[in-house]
Amino acid sequence: MKTTAFFIILAAYIIYAGIFIFKTSFVIDGERYYSLFDDAMISMRYAKNLSDGHGLVWNPGGERVEGFTNPLWVFYMSIFHFLPIPPSKISLFIQISGAFILIANLFFVLKIAASLIGRSAFFPLAAVFLTAFYLPLNNWALQGMEVGLLTLMVSASIWKALQVMRNGEPSFGLFLLLGVSTLVRMDMAVFALAVIVFLAIADAKNRRFHLKWGISLLVAFLAVWTIFRIFYYSDALPNTYYLKMTGYPIFLRITRGLSVTWDFIARMSLPVFLIPFVLLLWRRGKRVLLLFWVFLIQVAYSIYVGGDAWEYWGGSNRYVSVVMPLFFVLFCASLAEAEKWLSVKIGENGQFTKMWTKSLVTIVLLIALVKLNVIYSPNPTLQEWLLLKPPLAVADNKKMVQESLLLKEITDPEATIAVVWAGAIPYFSDRQAVDMLGKNDRIIARRKIEVPDGTEKYTAFYPGHMKWDYSYSITELKPDVIVQLYGVTDAEIDPVLATDYWKILIDGFVLHMRTDSRHIDWNIVNVRGQK
Repeated sequence: MKTTAFFIILAAYIIYAGIFIFKTSFVIDGERYYSLFDDAMISMRYAKNLSDGHGLVWNPGGERVEGFTNPLWVFYMSIFHFLPIPPSKISLFIQISGAFILIANLFFVLKIAASLIGRSAFFPLAAVFLTAFYLPLNNWALQGMEVGLLTLMVSASIWKALQVMRNGEPSFGLFLLLGVSTLVRMDMAVFALAVIVFLAIADAKNRRFHLKWGISLLVAFLAVWTIFRIFYYSDALPNTYYLKMTGYPIFLRITRGLSVTWDFIARMSLPVFLIPFVLLLWRRGKRVLLLFWVFLIQVAYSIYVGGDAWEYWGGSNRYVSVVMPLFFVLFCASLAEAEKWLSVKIGENGQFTKMWTKSLVTIVLLIALVKLNVIYSPNPTLQEWLLLKPPLAVADNKKMVQESLLLKEITDPEATIAVVWAGAIPYFSDRQAVDMLGKNDRIIARRKIEVPDGTEKYTAFYPGHMKWDYSYSITELKPDVIVQLYGVTDAEIDPVLATDYWKILIDGFVLHMRTDSRHIDWNIVNVRGQK
């Protein structure tokens, strides 16, 4: 019965993921396009350039800047760029990969939940169901982010760690997996260290093995990419570290992290968030504490870095999403203990009592399912979750691709474009680009951030979106076309651009075009554009 129900959930999820992926696509001029979340498209730009022989760079022939934080995922993306797949369809293969990764994750969620809950098939399956249909995780993974792979690695690592504690046999494979995870994303070192420290404390018999091999492999994997980074990029850390973690007071970054964490809890609702912690009234074993430990460490890390730029975009951010399956396991384990406690209190005898307690628990699960996925503030997501509307950001993706195709039409391959969205537009337009917000610009990334006045400063930090310098990006670098601007009004920027750029409305897009550019097809612009 348990196996059958699991595969029913699996089949339902496969259908859901298939519809979700299809709904991320759109048709332009009779051709169907698939595009990932814009940050993932930055990784795709690096992957494309790598496969084309230009190296791990954002601009072919340009400065070497590590504007990505997911090297192993970039290498994986590059594989598809060696195949004869049109640019409009390559993203689809990444999305399908994301679906398979999330399906694999469900197997580990079931194993973890069954190991912790044991006595009932219902509650482990409930944890699988909550994980399968958790909107933020689906959004990140099915729109091309490495979040799905990291989630799978977290779940697999926790399963291996639980086996270590149950069998008393240390695992070299666990530490190898933790080391590899840092190549997918460097800050997985926080999760890896949390697991190593917990095992060293909880498993005294094998403490020396855990510390020796855990720390050694973690340092080795971090060292390998760091050495490569120093020689290839002449930097000890990725460019995004300088962009997001420097130039702003750490205290104010943390207050913003606390603010968005509270928003995350409030949207879920405080009672729903606290339900897993009720489990501690009944069970405080090492295996339960391991799940609490890594979940809370990951939340603490999210607070430390100031959160993400996309908490409003469907719920939990990318740092917390990877451990949400563990939260769901604890949630369902807590309900399982509550059901057992209720049965004892009310009386275990009688079919009616069992039905009553099971019905009550089911109602709580359904309420949690809705609260976890239907985010009312500031963006309602019910229709996206139910697939009645395209997933979040798809409308923006379509606009970026349309703008890319326009740029490809009105400029030659030597043109330089200035962008705020640094993924889809450079990728699909295939033009040299200027990154106005500095993910791929070493100079912008190292700027200081002006701290706002008043109480706003405690929540104003917006990772990756607070550094720009138009006197450098525009006046010095002189892009042929300014596609997007950020952080300034038209009244502020128009006088600055007036002498060197014309503001043109063409095909519904407002572009600033350099008046003396020889890389713009002015015949097309004069016919279709309007100053």
